[in-house]
Amino acid sequence: MQPHPNVQAVQDALDAAKARDGSGGPSGVHLLPDAVHTAAAAAEALGVPVGAIANSLVFDADGAPLLVLTSGAHRVDTAGLAATLGVTRLRRASPEFVRTHTGQVIGGVAPLGHPTPLRTLVDTALAGYAEVWAAGGVPRAVFPSTYAELLRITAGTPAEVA
Repeated sequence: MQPHPNVQAVQDALDAAKARDGSGGPSGVHLLPDAVHTAAAAAEALGVPVGAIANSLVFDADGAPLLVLTSGAHRVDTAGLAATLGVTRLRRASPEFVRTHTGQVIGGVAPLGHPTPLRTLVDTALAGYAEVWAAGGVPRAVFPSTYAELLRITAGTPAEVA
């Protein structure tokens, strides 16, 4: 069976990161039996702590997309993050904004595999887990990684986001 195009784009991006870095890198995308639209549901399905889920949240930062990979145990402090970034307005993006900039739907947004790379912040709290899980392009696709790998494959910036 042919994988969903979003899942294939994420897998291709993971493979390209491995080839580029010459590293072991994250393994492949796994499909869960059911969709998991929340960090809590993903953690339950995977048998991991909710904090080990790397939520991919897209924000509208003064009209530009900003991807924040945050621990599933956190809520992003948008006011604090806006001040840190020097933007006047940081708000959760609309579903249309998310799809336009990622090609993916909310609930399945992956850290990579987008039409063009997004400015990305990676929650430093994820460093506390030996393995973290991120979405793989659709709500039932996930892949394992590490904090260091997420920084590398997304060209992300470490940040305290909560």
